[in-house]
Parts: sequence; C-alpha cells; structure tokens
Amino acid sequence: MDIQKVKELIKLLEESSVSEIEIREGRKGEEESVRISRYSHAPAAAPMGSVSSVVSGQPVSAATLNQQPLSTTPSASADTPPPVLGQTVKAPMVGTFYRAPTPNDKPFITLGQAVKKGEVLCIIEAMKMLNQIESEFDGTVQRILIEDGQPVEFDQPLFVIE
Repeated sequence: MDIQKVKELIKLLEESSVSEIEIREGRKGEEESVRISRYSHAPAAAPMGSVSSVVSGQPVSAATLNQQPLSTTPSASADTPPPVLGQTVKAPMVGTFYRAPTPNDKPFITLGQAVKKGEVLCIIEAMKMLNQIESEFDGTVQRILIEDGQPVEFDQPLFVIE
C-alpha cells in the first residue's frame, strides 16, 4: 500500500470523529490491509499471505489528546509505562466502556476510592446490552486506564486496584 495513501487516511481520521479506519485492497491471497486507530490495542491477526500495517497507540492530533487513558502516576518517559502496582481489572468482553449509568450521572467509582469485591466499577455496552463490571477484589482504585465512551477489547486492562 502506498505510504501517501496511509498519510491521507491518517489526515482523514484526524479531521473526523471516526475512531478507527480499516482498508483492504487486492484479491484474496494477495490482499493488503491497513488499520489506523486513535486507540491503543492489539492488532488483529492478518490472513496468511497478506501484508498488514497498523498505526496506533499515539494521538494523531492535539484534539485527540483528551482521548488518552487517565493515569495517576506520571511516567518517567513516554516510551516506558509506569510499573503496575496492584491488581488489574480487565474487560471480560468487547464493547463500549462507560464510567456512569447515564451521561448525567456521577461515575460508579473515582480515583482513590475504596472498593469492595462485587462493587460495580463500570458498564460495558455490547450488542445493546449494558453489562455491569464488578470488582474482583477489595482495595483502592489507583488508576483508571480508559476514557468514558471508548471501545474496549476483550481482556483489555480497565482499572488498577491496590
């Protein structure tokens, strides 16, 4: 795939409210594809014989800086994430992450809040179903790793509880 086309796709993503673009070209077996995403997540496996490029994990403009995950501890450098202390709550399904039951309600939990095992932490909407995600252990919320309204992948870390 032509690098100029990839640059044009990035510009298109930057200028729109679209969060991810995936383009496939060519015939089956000779297919080339590229996926460009505002959000950091593991790329899907490419079919055998195809060329796949993934551009993700970094904001594409200043406007997308607000869509980066929240962090309570500053990192030493942008390349090295801070060490995770505590236990991680991961997404049990693919869907859309919500911190509150409705847009006008306060979030289920906040940074630094003590939580008990079984307490609702967030909602993941999947196929028009709202699924409450509960804490698997007691502790204090140390980090919230995703922004409200962002898509989540299966097994993606959501919270760190210590």
